[in-house]
Amino acid sequence: QVQLVESGGGLVQAGRSLRLSCTASGSMAMLNSINVMGWYRQAPGKQRELVATIQSRGSTNFVDSVKGRFTISRDNAKNTVYLQMNNLKPEDTAVYSCAARIGFRNYWGQGTQVTVSS
Repeated sequence: QVQLVESGGGLVQAGRSLRLSCTASGSMAMLNSINVMGWYRQAPGKQRELVATIQSRGSTNFVDSVKGRFTISRDNAKNTVYLQMNNLKPEDTAVYSCAARIGFRNYWGQGTQVTVSS
């Protein structure tokens, strides 16, 4: 099993920044098997959306709506992935969840609320 714990959410005004962190814990074998980590978000009344992913080798991918504003990084030594969110917009308001993929299975964190006021 892998456990994921997110932190860094909160309430901010539009145009400001937040950084989310997600730390994975578990056996060394499981942690070394994580190949992709990513962030998803779900706004009220909407489907969950993939925001950003980062591969173990560092390649990244972003949903179009956050390109140029969000960055994702990974500290493998700390088993932590970060989502730096700049120039936040009210439409970024959602519960953000971290995910780690091992094989064909995703492990999920509990989620952290991000609220952006206009």
